[in-house]
Amino acid sequence: MRRLARSLDDLCDSLTAPCPGALTASGHELPQKTRRVQKNMIMHVVASFLIAAAAALSPNSAIVVGGSSGMGKAAAAQFVKAGGRALLVSRNADRLQRAREEILHVTGADGAAVDTAAVDAADEAAVAAFAAGLTSGAYDALVVSAAGRAPHGPVAELDVADARGMMDSKFWTAWHCAKYVAPVLADGGSITFVAGVLNRRPGKNCAPLAATNGALEGLTRSLALDLGPRLRVNCMSPGFCDTERFDHMPAERKAAMLANTAASLPLQRVGEPADMGAAIHYLASAPFVTGVVLDVDGGHGVRQYADAATDPMRRGDG
Repeated sequence: MRRLARSLDDLCDSLTAPCPGALTASGHELPQKTRRVQKNMIMHVVASFLIAAAAALSPNSAIVVGGSSGMGKAAAAQFVKAGGRALLVSRNADRLQRAREEILHVTGADGAAVDTAAVDAADEAAVAAFAAGLTSGAYDALVVSAAGRAPHGPVAELDVADARGMMDSKFWTAWHCAKYVAPVLADGGSITFVAGVLNRRPGKNCAPLAATNGALEGLTRSLALDLGPRLRVNCMSPGFCDTERFDHMPAERKAAMLANTAASLPLQRVGEPADMGAAIHYLASAPFVTGVVLDVDGGHGVRQYADAATDPMRRGDG
């Protein structure tokens, strides 16, 4: 930024420098004060142009499926902070309204910047009906972060219905949204899924979530081919992130889990929703990025796992 500022200052100096033989009507060179005023005016015009150009590169509006909490809510806030709009989609109307109010409060945006729609995205017919009510081209980004509670335990002991429910809430939700919402996105828009690093660096007793994340990454790459060049398709793969998903746990156990995970990461902390929201917004905004799975994990891929004796997630009771 400092280099850009210096370049802008040098440009304005060259534009306002007196030309040989350039005189005022009275036959004198322009005074220094006048040149400073001219320089300030030019800097203001150029800066305004650069800001407008940067805003034009950012998506103006996003549909965020899973936007009532966690990473989805944080992503929606990023779009609004950038001057855009967000349509929050989730099953629970009350939670959607609370999320809307929080985003408006945090960003200071006008009420029109955030809208909500109560939709069960795991229900194909519901998603089809929702998409049919959208104005074509009104939104240029789709974010899908929705997921149900992940079952944990050995495969031999898990109820198959629970594992299938994980796929329904995370993978098939993304599939439904891509199938029905993608056609009404604006040209040049994007889709961003949210998977997770457990696909490539699995944890013990996490097979349903690992398998679901792997399926999402495969869907990302396939859709990047199928929907390009009109749309870009990417996937954000978060590491351990402290969201409302763990609020059901006893406070002491949750604190131990977070501390053990943080101790094993190079950055010595777990992720926050804002970390993930910023990454999702980047993927939705980057015009030459598609088919990418972006790890946002604090170094999870190279982590040294915590001691099983002190990590509740390693004892099999997650």
